[in-house]
Amino acid sequence: MDALMQFILSGITVGAVYALVALGFTIIYNASDVVNFAQGEFVMLGGMITAFTYAAGLPLPLAGLLAIVITAAAGVALNKLAIEPARGAPVVSLVIITIGASIFIRGVSQLVFDKQLHRFPAFSGDDPIHVLGATILPQSLWVIGGAVMVFLGLWAFFTKTLTGKAVLAVANNRLASQLVGINTNWVMTLSFSLSAAIAALAGVLITPITLVSYDVGVALALKGFAAAMLGGMGNPKGALVGGIALGLMEALTAGYISSQYKEAVAFVVILAVLFVMPQGLFGAKSTERV
Repeated sequence: MDALMQFILSGITVGAVYALVALGFTIIYNASDVVNFAQGEFVMLGGMITAFTYAAGLPLPLAGLLAIVITAAAGVALNKLAIEPARGAPVVSLVIITIGASIFIRGVSQLVFDKQLHRFPAFSGDDPIHVLGATILPQSLWVIGGAVMVFLGLWAFFTKTLTGKAVLAVANNRLASQLVGINTNWVMTLSFSLSAAIAALAGVLITPITLVSYDVGVALALKGFAAAMLGGMGNPKGALVGGIALGLMEALTAGYISSQYKEAVAFVVILAVLFVMPQGLFGAKSTERV
């Protein structure tokens, strides 16, 4: 029983990170119908920039905030320099552009930073908290709380604000949105910056636990994408549930079967969703893009 609780707590922690990445996918998908595979690199940038600026002498809160701002600017640059000029191209072409951007960001990070693993101190110390015979690090509570707060913020943003509804309108019909006065270019810029900022926040929160290096983004992007698909692409609630579910499946697989199969879980989830329920757990049964 103690082992099961430990697996569950570990799975929820990792799943919260996947949920944050999936929420970033959701924002971009809702704004442009594009899957941004550079999302994992934004997580990496959040952790790396925080680690290096903290090592340079900045206070940890300021280092984390600076990392989020810089990464958000990188998201805007991706939109302005790569996505916007290709507007009107097939969706597959835009997805390939984001994959190329991911490779580019990873290469630049390798040159600007280094190839080593990095971390910085946990926000609330490293003394574990005991829960029903298992332990959880205080930093894990920051990760889980961060994922829940981002989800609540996005839910309120998309359902309660005119700007959030404008994002959904642009995704549904870009031309019609322009005709009614919505600044679609501004909506896209906002979406990419917000998505990158959320990913950077995930990097800041998880680095004290898992460490960070220039090449961690690929796996995070894959697993965030699997979580978004499992929950229903474009649905913030689905991103949260899908991320937690994927984290739990990985933890239980590693604990009760073998850690060698842990990395295969995301691939199995993607295939299962494609074959069994392409709309995901909370996705619409059918979607028509005009």
